Amino acid sequence: MTEPELQELRREKWRLDAKPVRTLDEARSFLESVGFCMMYPLKQPVLAPTFIGAWAGSEEKLPTWQHAFADPRAQQASELMVRMLRERDAYEANTFDENNNFLVAASIFPYFYALVGERNPKQAPQSGPRSEYSNLACDAFEVVSREGPVSKQKMRESLGGSVSIAALDHALGELWSRLRITRVDYNPSDGSFWDVLYRWSPDAVRDGMNLSVGEALSALVSKYLGCVIAADQQELENFFGNFVPRSRVKESVNALSAAREVEYIRVGNRSLIQMTPAKAEPVIAMNRQQRVKP
Repeated sequence: MTEPELQELRREKWRLDAKPVRTLDEARSFLESVGFCMMYPLKQPVLAPTFIGAWAGSEEKLPTWQHAFADPRAQQASELMVRMLRERDAYEANTFDENNNFLVAASIFPYFYALVGERNPKQAPQSGPRSEYSNLACDAFEVVSREGPVSKQKMRESLGGSVSIAALDHALGELWSRLRITRVDYNPSDGSFWDVLYRWSPDAVRDGMNLSVGEALSALVSKYLGCVIAADQQELENFFGNFVPRSRVKESVNALSAAREVEYIRVGNRSLIQMTPAKAEPVIAMNRQQRVKP
């Protein structure tokens, strides 16, 4: 494989080949195919598709989140993305940047939850010197648990009204980063609506709680390699290092290599990792067996 061939395969996979995503079904299909994507390009790029790119059908002049307000494509793409959230076809996380949504397909979200989410999600977070949650985050969690789905404005009123928007955003970010809460809707008049994740998607949370970190990471690394076609070790670590220690990424790649589920290929002067192509003969044999069944 040459570098231009690799880039062309990615463009096709990421819907950057003048075949834009427009309908809800197309959006579902795209996200399930890639597994996860950024909403907008990052200032410090990681190797991953973007939803705005799939909407535009191109990678030319895509807005970052800072400039999304001035780009009509961003508003239209956001409306489609929110429809996916409402239908539980997609989930959001703020793993990379609190203002740039990271979207995860419903089918692989339990694996992502296993890496990032709380193992006892119904237990209310506690503040304290060693806690990762502030007092305001704990209070906000109580409001969302009691009143959710709840808008940020309603939440602010329930917290007394004196809480600044910036402080509340920071508190929500603390909860969101551990998937305690999730954004479930948005409208221009009320803004975002939040709910506790274990109530919004109990099956996904339960499935994630039952997965080990190693099992979940192997599944996500495999999905990522399918998304990007092939990647080097540094690209894998740059992406997954936002969720887990980089040493765990190396362990996962080594385990997949030992099981012959991934292989190394040369692309230009680089050694890249890709999923081992499926062998046709076992599939054919299985089909034959199915045909002779009474």
